[in-house]
Amino acid sequence: MAYSIHGENKHFGTPTNPAASDRVPGGCSSGSAVAVAGGMVDFALGIDSIGGVRVPGGYCGVLAFRPSHAVISNSGVIPVAPSLDTIGWFAKDPIVLRRVGHLLLKLSYTDIRLPRHFYIADDCFEISKIPARRLTQVVTKSVEKLYGRQVLSHVNLGNYLASKIPSLRNYSNGQKNGDSKFSSLQALSSAMQLLHKHEFRDQHNEWINSAKSAVDASIVGNLSDDGDSTINIVQDARKEVRLALNTLLKDDGILVIPTALGCPPKLNARELSSTSYNAETLCLQSLSSMSGCCQVTVPIGTHDKCPISVSFIARHGGDRFLLDTTQAIYATIQEQVEILAKSNPSSKEAMNEEAAEAAKEKGNSAFKEKQWQKAINLYTEAIKLNGKVATYYSNRAAAFLELANYRQAETDCTSAIDIDPKIVKAYLRRGTAREMLGYYKDAVDDFSHALVLEPMNKTAGVAINRLKKLFP
Repeated sequence: MAYSIHGENKHFGTPTNPAASDRVPGGCSSGSAVAVAGGMVDFALGIDSIGGVRVPGGYCGVLAFRPSHAVISNSGVIPVAPSLDTIGWFAKDPIVLRRVGHLLLKLSYTDIRLPRHFYIADDCFEISKIPARRLTQVVTKSVEKLYGRQVLSHVNLGNYLASKIPSLRNYSNGQKNGDSKFSSLQALSSAMQLLHKHEFRDQHNEWINSAKSAVDASIVGNLSDDGDSTINIVQDARKEVRLALNTLLKDDGILVIPTALGCPPKLNARELSSTSYNAETLCLQSLSSMSGCCQVTVPIGTHDKCPISVSFIARHGGDRFLLDTTQAIYATIQEQVEILAKSNPSSKEAMNEEAAEAAKEKGNSAFKEKQWQKAINLYTEAIKLNGKVATYYSNRAAAFLELANYRQAETDCTSAIDIDPKIVKAYLRRGTAREMLGYYKDAVDDFSHALVLEPMNKTAGVAINRLKKLFP
């Protein structure tokens, strides 16, 4: 029914993931991804509504392309949700991926446009179950080598979307969700799921009602008409998110996000039926599904012996640019993957890094529950295990700020910046600490630096204006 992103099939069996046989292949286009990953074909087609090509590409370790919505005719294809449906394709070779794209998109020859901006969506990488640095390091090094460090910048995508998509402000599963760290991404995902359900039901409900015994209960149980009254808001959100991403990316920008939440889940794993796990995974898929922008899944090696990937997103209509960029950067990315694999730390170091990430995640949970001291203790544990990660210091600084321990917050932020001079949150938090300590000029410098790294950061802009009015 092309309804799941996991690729399981109770009628014919789940296709075996060639890259990790004990893991799901991803769906809905699982068979196509498996055929390419297994070397049976050079390329294969699939359908992507809410991740049906992008996710199996990531889980099976192959390139996967979701084109801009409606640029390829869906004529002759059974619809899933027409507002979201696209014809996508898989390939191992970026040259093949690009050639297939040129045929399907009916592109004529033109000069190749070089990317001038790569935006790393920090908040999207924060929800990944894989250490953010493992995912971004390969990309940043590859971009620096090919295009120079000046094209790299960081963005908090949730904050950006919240400021640009007014129709989402009061929408998240029908409720306000403004307190959530990822509220705008979650709202976008909820809107996508509602639209998917609504249009799927319109297309197939008559048949499903006549064949209920053959249809998985999870599909039948998800086809109520709850939320249908807000479909117009959802359609408004589609227009707004497309405009927002097109404005950000223009003709020469690439947005970098994780393809999926983490490694492919094991067959029959609990995550497959976990509402929260699926919701977070769909947050990442909702960006291209709702905006109609084009997206490519790019493999970046393995983690815990499973394929992992990142995704590049270009503006709606930027398909040629995205295919050209993927072909140009792919070999360099694979070189960086090999370099990273050869420089793998010892098993003890690896265990410490994994334990540090686990402590950080527990610290994040404690922070969300406003257990500030517990969060500090857990971040401290992470730092003791691996003191080379800027995020650990920055997160601990956030907890110290909550306890009004501004001196320690300033110290932690400085440590974070020494490790990673591009960590925007550390500049924002150090600016806040310095403002509270009365170091107003230093605070302005920190907020200004954050604004240079992330020009659309509203928090930095507001803080600078506030301080300049108080202390001209």
